[in-house]
Amino acid sequence: MAVGSEGESPDPGVAVPFPSCEAVGTYVFVSYARSDRLVVHGELARLRALGVRVWYDEGIDPGREWPQEVGGALAGASACVVMVSPAAVARKNVRDEVHFALDQGKPVVAIHLAPTELPAGLELRLGQVQAIVRWQLDEQSYVRQLGRALEPYAGAGPARADVAVARGRGAAGQAVMAAGLAEVAPEAIRTLPRDIASFTGREPEVARLVAEAAELAGPGGVVGICAIGGMAGIGKTALAVHAAHLLAGRFPDGQVFLRLHGHTPGQRPADPSDALASLLQTIGVAVQHIPGDLDGRARLWRDRLAGKRMLLLLDDAAGHEQVRPLLPGSAGCLVLVTSRRHLTALEDARLISLDILPPGDAAALLARLAARPGMDPADSAVRGITRLCGYLPLAIGMLARQLLHHPTWTPSGLAATLAAARDRLALMTAENLSVAAAFDLSYRDLDPDQQRLFRRLGLHPGPDFDAYAAAALDGTGPDEARSGLDVLYDHYLLTEPAQGRYRFHDLLAEHARAMAATDPPGDRDQAITRLLEYYLHAATIAGQHLARRNPAGGSPVAADPPPRVPDLAGAKDRVAWLDAERVNLHAAVIHAAGDHAAYAVAIPAAMHGYLRHHGPWDQALTLHRVAMETARRIGDRTAEASALTDLGDIQYVNSDYRAAIESLTEAIRLSRNLVGRRGEANAMAILGYVQHLVGDDHAARTGLASALSAFRALGDRLGEVNTLAYLGSAQRANGDYSAAIETVTLALRLARNQGMTILEARLHNFLGVAQHATGDYREAIASQTRALNLYRDMGNRLGEAITLGDLGTAQLEIADFLSASVNLTRALQQHRDLGYRRGEADRLTSLGVLKRLTGDYPAAAADLARALQLYRSIGDRLGETEVLNATGELALATGAIAQARRHHEQALAIATGSSSVSEEARALEGIGQCQRREGERKQSAASLRQALAIYHHIGSPHASRIQATLRDDGQ
Repeated sequence: MAVGSEGESPDPGVAVPFPSCEAVGTYVFVSYARSDRLVVHGELARLRALGVRVWYDEGIDPGREWPQEVGGALAGASACVVMVSPAAVARKNVRDEVHFALDQGKPVVAIHLAPTELPAGLELRLGQVQAIVRWQLDEQSYVRQLGRALEPYAGAGPARADVAVARGRGAAGQAVMAAGLAEVAPEAIRTLPRDIASFTGREPEVARLVAEAAELAGPGGVVGICAIGGMAGIGKTALAVHAAHLLAGRFPDGQVFLRLHGHTPGQRPADPSDALASLLQTIGVAVQHIPGDLDGRARLWRDRLAGKRMLLLLDDAAGHEQVRPLLPGSAGCLVLVTSRRHLTALEDARLISLDILPPGDAAALLARLAARPGMDPADSAVRGITRLCGYLPLAIGMLARQLLHHPTWTPSGLAATLAAARDRLALMTAENLSVAAAFDLSYRDLDPDQQRLFRRLGLHPGPDFDAYAAAALDGTGPDEARSGLDVLYDHYLLTEPAQGRYRFHDLLAEHARAMAATDPPGDRDQAITRLLEYYLHAATIAGQHLARRNPAGGSPVAADPPPRVPDLAGAKDRVAWLDAERVNLHAAVIHAAGDHAAYAVAIPAAMHGYLRHHGPWDQALTLHRVAMETARRIGDRTAEASALTDLGDIQYVNSDYRAAIESLTEAIRLSRNLVGRRGEANAMAILGYVQHLVGDDHAARTGLASALSAFRALGDRLGEVNTLAYLGSAQRANGDYSAAIETVTLALRLARNQGMTILEARLHNFLGVAQHATGDYREAIASQTRALNLYRDMGNRLGEAITLGDLGTAQLEIADFLSASVNLTRALQQHRDLGYRRGEADRLTSLGVLKRLTGDYPAAAADLARALQLYRSIGDRLGETEVLNATGELALATGAIAQARRHHEQALAIATGSSSVSEEARALEGIGQCQRREGERKQSAASLRQALAIYHHIGSPHASRIQATLRDDGQ
């Protein structure tokens, strides 16, 4: 990909507006007033006929001070030609140019176009120069004087012949003089800039452009148009020029390059009328034959191109209005247009929007341009530089030139400098070019309201935003913000990775932040506060249906809600909003922890239910720690205790039971010194269930009973139902099935009455697990199917995954192995996606049982071994007992009796100590079966009777299985 300025300079001898001052070889500077431009175009044709290269200031804004570009061009010129007219001498810029040239010792040739009275100062200085009084001379005399005056600056070869013709020498000269040079303009129909040797990558775009250009330029009746768009520095011109050279052979009537100066420093975009005049002269139309109006020039242009096969490259278009009059009128021609605008209003145009370079191509470009021996594109430093350049060709080219011209610099050193820089854009410069300056030209295209929106978006701490966030930052409404975002997108200042969501390129985001820093601090603070208020209010609405408890205190933020938030009426709408904004909310919290501490506490609390059920839990852990530390710093004990409770809850679902117990215990300690018991009860309910999971059943029963009592005293139905759910699950695990069903049924009735959909879904699943334990498999499947539908309606990923697994386990009992396999496998993947290790272990255990039942013993062994490893890593004693029993049953099925007995004995030891009655019975049954297989009939009967007694006590259907075994053995 070619890099450098947005457009490669065309041949300075071609009549295009405002040629670059990068002209090669000898050239002269031509100064004139803009109002004389049509006359001057004829004079420029004569100069080119003499072999003189020119630089002239077409397009320079006359209302500005003398631009730097003009001074640079004049300083580099060999001479200065001044077109003297009344308009010119009245123009301060022309006087400045004359004085500058004479002060620097430049020869000056003054061509007097009309009788003119010169200002005293200018008259004095023009007395020092050679003057040609054009309006007093016939054509032959004028051309002779002009050729003699400018002969030192004419080119070599054919251009010298032009000088000879102009001076009237030779037969050709007489013929030309007879016709009059004013009647003939030279043709310059192959004016493409050179293709750049460093062009790298873009193979798909080049292939598409060439293919579409070939199709468009074929027979068909319409002119072919390809519009290439992209942000500043993305390489639009380089791609267009490269493709034009590839296509040149298909257009024998010419390939013309015209820069439209949509974004040229110090210059207005080319007027379509002036651009047409230049194009017409380029194809050989004499200046006096060019109509004076836009429509007349457009008609003549279309007429001259009719029936021809010509390629026209219009570079840096400001918009479709500028381009439309320049289009040929018939098939056979191809127009390539580059622009920093989405030219969607350009009819019949094929649109190609350039994105950043792929990382590999970006690294190859850097290595190629830096030209360092042994520089490997795969090197981490090279990749780091291109990443920090945002894979933008312009930025990569500038840093490559720095490496090229600083032999002592190393890629690793430059990468480190970029990574540590507070202002990366300041490092991305080359001579008088910079990435920031290129961006600033796009910024200047915006009106003041759009510029303000651009700056305010630079304050956004996250990676993307929608119209509501933009409206909050800008203090406007969503409709107005949406219109502004569309304008920024149209100017390639934003991308739209998903419908209605926008983001900056990395370097444009940095530029927007730098621009925002110029606003008053109070304005910036108000914008950030509005954004945080919006995020808190919307997150509170979106997360309400996922809340599992009531907050212990009021919000630490006392703010009026924003005027507009998205429609979050449906559960799936709320989850979708939280999914889209999760990373932004995280960034907002980190940003708020500095000067807007209350939001850093309140936003994580509002997100808790969502993060618990959808993850990722590492993000939830980070946010709740930030909330806790911020609350502690500002001395808000209630908020600190709540943040600790949220943190402990996430640590529990993340299977970090030890950390959860520590956080929840500290939350209880803090809450006991505060008014009210809700905060204490919230933490105590979760702590009680975690204690049950690690086998501390006495503490679990005490904690859950205390939490339940506190919630009932407070009239907190949400807390009561949540605690009943924990209690019922613990009762079921301990083998008290009837109590579990009674507890869960009560909780389910309360949840329905209060409209607690998320808890209703959870309780349906808990009820199904209890029904499964009692052998009521059909009812269990029905309950879990209801739970699954509710979870899916809410878009609750964790609830869906847990219920799918429990449903698959119930399907095992009725030998529906196909359904069980589908549901268990899907649940396993969802648990892994969430990072829920306990759920992963549960599903691996169930899959191990399924594979044992279907005879795939090696696969069963692998699943059970992984499940055991997971349970032990998280300290889940109940789960460890279950998988040990399942492993013992597998070993017995394969004839490994001693191994099976060892696993069941390990399970028995854990179950007895943790009051896991059902697993205790299962272990005793397994031991009895091993003893039976080894011929220890008496011992087997004793173990089986112990198991039978427990099964009878808890109401397990497995009792009938042991009774059948004892009957078979005559026991």
